[in-house]
Amino acid sequence: MGNATGDGAVRPRASEILKEMAITLWYLRAILIGLLLLFVLLTIGMDYWGAPVETANRTPSPLGETVYFCAITALTIGYGDVVPTSAFGRIDAACLGLIGVVFTGLIVAAAVRGVQEAAHRAERTG
Repeated sequence: MGNATGDGAVRPRASEILKEMAITLWYLRAILIGLLLLFVLLTIGMDYWGAPVETANRTPSPLGETVYFCAITALTIGYGDVVPTSAFGRIDAACLGLIGVVFTGLIVAAAVRGVQEAAHRAERTG
């Protein structure tokens, strides 16, 4: 009973939590891969038709800056150093933000489920 606390509650081990989280992510793999493919397609679309420019000097962004912009947008950080200048680019950026929110939500949900399942298993076994 190495994972029991002083008040009698049983806490799951980190390895058990990560195992349960990995199992959940495995079940969600098709959705996660689909979101990643959609991210790649939207990033390519942003590079070709989104017309992203650097705000400091208003020059067109190279591919590396475009990928950086798409990643920052999907993470919903949005520094503002690169911005899309076409209507397609703005719609693309909004879609990237939505994909990022859904992707992050799925990862967080898998982590929460991992903690819950590991806690239930620890209660049952020990």
